[in-house]
Order: sequence, then structure tokens, then C-alpha cells
Amino acid sequence: MGDVISLMERRAQRRASTPPPSARGPVTLFFDLASPYTYLAAERVDRLFTDVHWVPVIADALHATTTVADSEELAATQLAAERRAAVLRMPLVWPDRTTAPARAAMRVAAHAAQRQRGAAFVLAASRLAFCGGFDVDDPDILAEASAAASLSLGACLRAAGDRRLDGPMEAAGRRLLAQGADRIPILKVGRTLFCGEHRLSEAAAAARGQTSLQQAGRHAPPGAVRHGFTSI
Repeated sequence: MGDVISLMERRAQRRASTPPPSARGPVTLFFDLASPYTYLAAERVDRLFTDVHWVPVIADALHATTTVADSEELAATQLAAERRAAVLRMPLVWPDRTTAPARAAMRVAAHAAQRQRGAAFVLAASRLAFCGGFDVDDPDILAEASAAASLSLGACLRAAGDRRLDGPMEAAGRRLLAQGADRIPILKVGRTLFCGEHRLSEAAAAARGQTSLQQAGRHAPPGAVRHGFTSI
């Protein structure tokens, strides 16, 4: 297949006009490529934040993936995602294997995140899945997403088959559930979790506020009171 995804030029243009990372506090994005909401959020996360730690999470523990047994529940889940995509004016095409857990792609996402290429891989893979309707666990599709993220194909294919990568992603899902998370994607700003792509604006405001507080704290006179955020 040809060049399906090209991110370098767009990201370079955005960097030229975007404030430095210190203008937006560091945040963590927890995602699952099986969820259409990861796709609906990824573009805006990449645009709104300049210092993001992309963390893959197996969201089964949150009951938040598209993998549902009941056909009526699946139809309702898809309809809700389609309505949200329409509000955001984003295309949404369902992969043939709509209920597949995308484990191979998630292992590659973990590999990409370890090499600071998580954003590029998630953008590419989620577009291929929910813009193109492709099965992201297919080796050819993984090759496209890996190339878009400037990752070694051999290393990515080895990661795709490495089941040892599942454990940390499953454990991350359980930890998030214990902290009160109920859906993917999740943005963590400081100690606060913002669950669901519809809360990205809130998370961005919190990150800006956190940065302002940190900057104010650095310039505050001795003995000044510093206010913080409350975690869920």
C-alpha cells in the first residue's frame, strides 16, 4: 500500500505556531485502540497539549471497549460513537472486526510509547481503523502505522506477538478502575482524571491552570499560599 498517513509536515507546522511545552503542563493520556473514542480524541490531544505521555491500557476492566456480547448493546454503542463523530465533524468508518480487542496493535503501541513515538503511532493506527475501516491487527496495516510513526517494522512485528506486553497494560486498566475511571480515553492532569473524550476541554483548562499556578508559585513571595487541584 502507498503512503496512507503523513504526519511530519502537519506536526512541524503546528510546532512553529504552538507555545512551548511549559505553557501547558505535562499530562498522561491512557488509551485503547479498540475504542473509537481514542480515535475521536487523538487528533485534539495532539493539538491541545504539547507534553503528553501516551500510555496504552487494556480497557476491559473499565467495560469501555467496543467489545460487547449483546448485539443491541453493540448497536447502541456504535450509534453513540457515530453521533459524537458527527458533532465533531469527523468521519467514522467501522472496521470489519468491530469487536476485536486490537491486542497486537496495542502491543505495538506500547513499543512505540517506549520510544517516544506513541502519538504518531496512535494517530496513524486509529485513523486506519476508524477512517479506513481496516483491521489494525493485520500485519500489513501495522506496517503502515509503524512506517507513519518512523518505527522499525521488524521491531514492531516482534512487539505485536509479544504477549508479555499485555500484563502491564491490563494492570494499568485495573489501577484506573480502582481510581474511579469508567471509560477510555483518560487524561490525567496532576492527580486528576478526566474520563472520556468529551472532557478534553476540561483537561486542557486544568493543564493551563496548573501551569499558571506553578509559574505563580515560582514567583510568589515567601509564605504565600499555593492552591492545588483535587483528584478524584
